[in-house]
Amino acid sequence: MRGEATVLHADLDAFYASVEQRDAPALRGRPVIVGGGVVLAASYEAKARGVRTAMGGRQALELCPDAIVVPPRMEAYSAASKDVFAIFRDTTPLVEGLSIDEAFLEVGGLRRIVGTPEEVGVRLRERIRAEVGLAISVGVARTKFLAKVASAVSKPDGLLVVEPEREEEFLLPLPVERLWGVGAVTAEKLQRYGIRTVGQLAELESATAERMLGKAVGAHLHALARLRDPRPVDTTKRRGSIGSQRALGRGPRSAEELDLILTQIVDRLARRLRDGDRVCRSVVLRLRFGDFAKATRSRTLGSATDRTAILLTVARALLATALPEIDERGITLIGLSLSHLDHADRMQPELPIDWGDEQRLDTVLDTLRDRFGAMSVSRAAQMGRDPGWSSPILPEHE
Repeated sequence: MRGEATVLHADLDAFYASVEQRDAPALRGRPVIVGGGVVLAASYEAKARGVRTAMGGRQALELCPDAIVVPPRMEAYSAASKDVFAIFRDTTPLVEGLSIDEAFLEVGGLRRIVGTPEEVGVRLRERIRAEVGLAISVGVARTKFLAKVASAVSKPDGLLVVEPEREEEFLLPLPVERLWGVGAVTAEKLQRYGIRTVGQLAELESATAERMLGKAVGAHLHALARLRDPRPVDTTKRRGSIGSQRALGRGPRSAEELDLILTQIVDRLARRLRDGDRVCRSVVLRLRFGDFAKATRSRTLGSATDRTAILLTVARALLATALPEIDERGITLIGLSLSHLDHADRMQPELPIDWGDEQRLDTVLDTLRDRFGAMSVSRAAQMGRDPGWSSPILPEHE
């Protein structure tokens, strides 16, 4: 177990909205909502009025009627993310990205070269502010889990160091929602047992937590509550899956609208596969109904692929099985994950079917989008749609 606070968790503040405020000075200091029918991101000025990510646009404007609503610009967010991650990697080679707007950095080996972890965090924040024009919050701790909690507590635009001797003093009074992996459902379950703080969970025996929450979840959260997290910053691990989702608000959606959204998601994910020289074996459709219940539909392919047409055919078939339930219950979120990823050079050709034309089409479209931008070419069904129809990858948290 590491004995000193050398792990940094760096997390950009209200990322999408902050990029909009950076690029449009008139938006600075004003409540900004990114999205249309649903909130993809909100500036801190809007958050202070109760606006939250994934909230319906109408509800958000009721809470904050003077908010400025802007369409998402995924290319701008992607470019800003690349600039920030370049600074991460210039700071230390030990970087583990978590999402488009956050990463872990191990800086214990830099002490003799550039200073203490706290000094590294200070300079990191200064560089990102000066070179990219964005605010970032940084937590410094002995473990990844504590560093992530510290960055969240320090928001917005803060730096918080949790030294080993202060870990219990810092963590135990916090609400259980601060534990990595505790969402609304798990928090409600714990609260039914009278467990509201991390310290109360830590006081339980592990077996008791496992009975409350299930063996795997209970053991994991109980270990975190007792400050056990031996995971190092991992720079070699590649994702086992990639995914994208779109929050839809509470309004009705036709089968044609859902098909269009699904097509956009598949287009993006298939291109990400090819950009990373990856293929997938499984397709998972994720749904959240109008009553906020969740469901998944999945299919494992006979052979791994990165072809858009194959993945779209499978995704559409999965969606078709769910349409009767969607008609009855409504839908508030649709997402897709591609899992069981592998290297493309390990893919064996699927014979006797010839996917040559589809492969050439994917290659041409990828080349055009690389050269002229992601929106330079699109399907005919998307023509005339406003930017709110896009399906950006939502950050892990805002």
